[in-house]
Amino acid sequence: MALPKITQIIGRGVNVPGNDIDTDRIIPARYLKCITFDGLGEGLFYDVRKNADGSDKPHPLNDPRFKGATVLLSGANFGCGSSREHAPQAILKYGFKAIVAESFAEIFFGNCTAIGIPCLSASREDIAAIAAAIEADPAVKITVDVAAQEIRFGNRTVKAGIRAAARDALVNGRWDPIGELLEGLPAARELAAKLPYMAA
Repeated sequence: MALPKITQIIGRGVNVPGNDIDTDRIIPARYLKCITFDGLGEGLFYDVRKNADGSDKPHPLNDPRFKGATVLLSGANFGCGSSREHAPQAILKYGFKAIVAESFAEIFFGNCTAIGIPCLSASREDIAAIAAAIEADPAVKITVDVAAQEIRFGNRTVKAGIRAAARDALVNGRWDPIGELLEGLPAARELAAKLPYMAA
């Protein structure tokens, strides 16, 4: 199976401001008991989005203006704390396809890349400008260009960075290591059949 090449993500955005947003805030620990990642989206930011009775707290993800946003904006050190894979999975299952933040925790960044979520870093000032554009017009189109390492919104373009290895994996469709292994299975079996010590 060929993996899709992720060169750019185009969609509407939502800003979830703050620095050091950790994986426990992204997906509370009680959701880690799940057998599969299906349904994790409903737990995204649950404890800061919901009251004990399940009613909504004031939160950007509860604002109907931003419903259906696919680009998540945030601050510095996004995804810090526990290395749980459930955090990127919850973001993906909620419907986000890209994250733009000042910086990312190392393991979180790798876990996102491995499921095809590009994480691009931009300056605080540029993120504030994108957030202001979204606030002024929630329907504004945001283009996260992984290949060009830039973000376009309205009539503006700002620079954004992504690690070279992650960029290469995403734009060339090599972001899922397990998928790559499975894709190479027929060739591995063919080679193994030719090896005399494998014939026994």
